[in-house]
Amino acid sequence: MSSPPGTDHGWAGSRRLLRLLRDLMKGSGTSQTRLDKVVELIAQDIVAEVCSIYVMRSGDVLELFASKGLKPAAVHKTRMRVNQGLVGLIAAQARPVALADAQSHPNFAYFPETGEEVYQSLMGVPIMRGGRVLGVLVVQNRTQRNYTEEEVEALETVAMVLAELLAGDRMLDLTAGTPGGGAEVMPGRLSGMVLNEGLAIGTAVPHQRGIVITQVVAEDPDAELVRLDEALGEMRDALDVMLARSEVARDGEHREVLETYRMFADDRGWLRRMHDAVRGGLTAEAAVQKIQNETRARMAAIKDAYLRARLADLDDLGNRLLHHLLRPDAGREEALPDDVVLIAGDLGPAELLDYDQSRLRAVVLEHGAPTSHVAIVARALQIPMIGRCEGIATEVREGDTVIVDGETGQVLLRPSEAVRAGFVESMAAKERQKAAFRAVRTLPPVCTDGTKISLMINAGLMIDLPHLQEVAADGIGLYRTEVPFMIRDSFPDVETQTDIYGRILDAAGGKPVVFRTLDVGGDKVLPYWRGHDEDNPAMGWRAIRIGLDRPALLRRQLRALLHAAAGRSLSLMFPMVSDVAEFEAAKDLLRREIDREKAFGGRLPAEIKVGAMLEVPALALQLPQLLPRCDFVSLGTNDLVQFLFAADRTNPRLARRYDSLSPAVLTFIRDIARQAAEHGVPLTACGEMAGHPVEAMALIGCGLRRLSMAPPAVGQVRTMVRALEVDSLERRINQLLTLPDHSIREQLRSFASDHDIPI
Repeated sequence: MSSPPGTDHGWAGSRRLLRLLRDLMKGSGTSQTRLDKVVELIAQDIVAEVCSIYVMRSGDVLELFASKGLKPAAVHKTRMRVNQGLVGLIAAQARPVALADAQSHPNFAYFPETGEEVYQSLMGVPIMRGGRVLGVLVVQNRTQRNYTEEEVEALETVAMVLAELLAGDRMLDLTAGTPGGGAEVMPGRLSGMVLNEGLAIGTAVPHQRGIVITQVVAEDPDAELVRLDEALGEMRDALDVMLARSEVARDGEHREVLETYRMFADDRGWLRRMHDAVRGGLTAEAAVQKIQNETRARMAAIKDAYLRARLADLDDLGNRLLHHLLRPDAGREEALPDDVVLIAGDLGPAELLDYDQSRLRAVVLEHGAPTSHVAIVARALQIPMIGRCEGIATEVREGDTVIVDGETGQVLLRPSEAVRAGFVESMAAKERQKAAFRAVRTLPPVCTDGTKISLMINAGLMIDLPHLQEVAADGIGLYRTEVPFMIRDSFPDVETQTDIYGRILDAAGGKPVVFRTLDVGGDKVLPYWRGHDEDNPAMGWRAIRIGLDRPALLRRQLRALLHAAAGRSLSLMFPMVSDVAEFEAAKDLLRREIDREKAFGGRLPAEIKVGAMLEVPALALQLPQLLPRCDFVSLGTNDLVQFLFAADRTNPRLARRYDSLSPAVLTFIRDIARQAAEHGVPLTACGEMAGHPVEAMALIGCGLRRLSMAPPAVGQVRTMVRALEVDSLERRINQLLTLPDHSIREQLRSFASDHDIPI
C-alpha cells in the first residue's frame, strides 16, 4: 500500500500530527491523561466520532485503555480476547481492517457498555513493536465511510509512532501483570523441530536486544533520506566483508545462501517502501521499523516455509540497517555471556554470523525450517538449533538458564539444579560415547559371526559430505537431490545440476553414491514451482508421478546425472514407485537420455545402476516382476510405515499411536528382504529406522545387510553391529513376529540386554 514519491499521504501522515503526538506524550500529566488527549487529538484530526486505544494484557486479552467517543464507563472495563470481535481479529492477524459497514462483518461483536452500536464504519490497525502486537488503534464513524488505502497506511504510521511513545513512557509495563503472575519464573518445557542436532546448556540472550528508537518524527525528511541511503551503503559494505570471512568463504550451500541473502539488500520494493515512509514524516530508523513491522505481520500469516525464510532475510536486513543508523553500544558483544543460547522469532544467516561463535552454544527459534538459510549456515558451523518452538520468545527471559536438547527437540527453561546437573552429566556421557565411537570408527561393521553390515549415510547438501569420511561410512546410500533445489529461487538448469552432482561424486572420493531423483510434492514444495493444492498431499501428486507427468523436468535431471558421472559409476533410483509400469516408464526416459548422449558423442558413465525406492506397499506385491528389472531396491521406511498403517506421520495425534517395531511392519520387511535375497538384488533401508540401534538391529534380524542413516547415527549403529550375533537374532525375531502385540520393542531391548548388545 505504499505510495510513489511525492504522493500526499493524507491527514495521518502529516508531520504536523506526528509532532503533536510526540509533544503531547512528552508533556506533563499522568499516563492516562496523556492517552486521553492522544485519542482526542487523533479523532479531531481525522474527523472521526470515535478514536480508541486497546492495549494487550497478559493472557492475550485486549483492554480498552482510552477512548474519544465511546462511553467513558467502558474504559478499563471492556475487555476481549484475541480473535474476539473486530479488534481481536486485528490483533490476531496483525493486519489492518477497514470496513464501511462494520456491523455486518461476521467477526463483529457487540459490547453494550461502549455505546458503539450507533457507529457504522470502522478502521483499525495493530500497534506493533519489535514484531509483537501491543494493542490496537481504532477509529469509527457514524456514517458508512469508505476508508482509502492511504488513510489505512497513514493510521499504521500513527500506530507505529504511538507504540514507540508508549514504550518510551513505560506505560505498557503497567499492563504486564495479572493475578497469578510470577509463573514466568517457574521451570518450563517447550517442544520444537530439530533443525540441527546437538546438546547445549547456556544463558538465554534475546536476539537484537537493546535497539531503542528515540526519534520517530522527522524534522527534515530530505536529511533523513540521506541518512537512510548512507546507512544502506554501509550495510552493503559490511555484508561484503562478512562474505570474505574464513569460516564462510569455502564453497558449499551455506556460501550460496549467503550470497543470495546479500542480493536482498538491493531489493527495490523493500527500498521503495522505506523511502516512502520517510517522505510520510518518519525518521530513517522509524521508517525501517515500520517496514519491519509490516514484514513480520506478513510472516505471521504465511505458512509456506520458503516464503517465511525470504521474509526472515528481509527482517534480518532491517535489523542490520537499524544498527548502522543507530550505532548501538559497541560494548554489547563484550557484555554477552560465555554460553549464549540465542532466542529469536526468526533469524537471518548474517545475524547468526554476527555473534561470537566461541560463545554461541545453541539457537532456538519460534519459526524456522530445515531448508531455511539460517539452518543451513548453522549446520555448516555445527551449532545446535531448534525451530518452530512456539512461545519461546515470550516464555524465556534474558539471563534464564536454557537447556537445548537437539536430539528430541525439547527446550527446558529455568531448570532446577537437579535437572541441570543431570543434563550436564548426560552431555558428558554423550561426549564419552562420541569418543568411544571415534575409537571404533576404523573397525569394520562386522557381526561376531562374521556377517558384514554395510553402513552408509543419507545426505542432501554439500555440508553433509565431510561426514562420509568422519564416520568412515561405506558410501552415500541416499542423496536427496531435491534439497539443493529447495534452497534456490529458480529451477537449476542442466549445467548447474551437473556441477552439483559432480561435486558430490568428487567429495565421495570413489565411494558409492545413490542419487534419488527429484522427490518433491507433499511436504517438499519448490518455491518457484507450485503444484495444485491437495487434500492429502503425502498420497498425492509427488515424486516419480510428477517426473512422469513432466518428463522434460526428469529428463533434464537424468541428463545432468549422466554428465556428472561421465567415466565413473552412477547409481540412481526413482522414488515413490507404485508399480512396475512406472519403473519401466522412468527407465525408458533414462534410456532416451543415454541414446541422446551417444548420438551427440557424449561420454557416458562407466557403469549405470538403476533402482527403485519401495515406499508404496503395492510395489511389494509386484516384487517378482520388479526385481529382475532393477539393480537394487531401497526401503523408504518413513513413508512405508505411514502407508502401512494409514497414519499420517505428521499428525501429532497419531505420532506415537503405531510403532515401526510392530510385527506387521517387520513381517512385511522380512518378506521383502527374503525375495530380494532370492533374486540377488541388494536391499538397503534408508529411512529413520536405520539410524536407531534397536530398529537397526530389528532390520538386520529381518534380513537386511545394508543400512543408510544420518551421519551422527553411524557410530552407535556400528558399535551395536559389532556385538551382534545374527543367527540368534533372526531366530528371536521369527519368534516375536508371531505375537499379536502392538510392538515388540521391549522384547528386542531385553534381547539386547541379555546378549550385551549396546543399544
